[in-house]
Parts: sequence; C-alpha cells; structure tokens
Amino acid sequence: MKTVNVSGLKNNPSAALRMAHDDLVLVMNRNEPDALMVGLKSSKIIGMPGVRKALATALFKDGDLSLARSAKLADTPLADFIAHVSRLGIPVIKLSAEDVQQDMDTLDQWLKEV
Repeated sequence: MKTVNVSGLKNNPSAALRMAHDDLVLVMNRNEPDALMVGLKSSKIIGMPGVRKALATALFKDGDLSLARSAKLADTPLADFIAHVSRLGIPVIKLSAEDVQQDMDTLDQWLKEV
C-alpha cells in the first residue's frame, strides 16, 4: 500500500492515480487516514459482472454523467441503458412542470401551423 497526503494529491493528482494503478493508495489528511484510492483496472473490479453498469447508473442518477456517457461507461447501447434506468425509476429527462407546459404550448402552436 502506498500513501499520499492531501496536499500532494492536490498538487499532483496524476502521480496518485499512477500509484493507484499498481496498488492501493491511502490518502492522509493531517496524519490521519482520510480516503482510499483503488485502481479499478488493476484490481479487476471494473471487469466484475455488473460493476460498470452500477457505476454508470449511480453517476447518471446523481447528475455527474450524461445519459450518453453513462451508456458508454456501462458498455451498453443507449436504448438499453435508457430502458435500464427507466426500470429503476430514474427519470431520463428532468424537466420542471413549467418546462413541460412550455413544451406543450410550443407543440400546440406547431400543430396549429401544420
């Protein structure tokens, strides 16, 4: 196991990431253990069944990844990923009631013109 302090992580995060590719990296904050970095590829965690999809789902749900990037991370076709998150009750499109009403008004206007 290797260690890095928070200031070292802040100043040179790529060094800590390189270390995490080979071994666990313990992040120390004021001489106290604070976090643990795990290289997903080297630990073979990312290759375990369901891990990629679980990570992608969590990151999409929290708004940290777009739908398309989440599907790519999950190594799943976009349509299949949309169906997956929908089954879990995670909204694919997040609109306010005001946005929906505005879209409906626009649609009504467009239909009248056609």
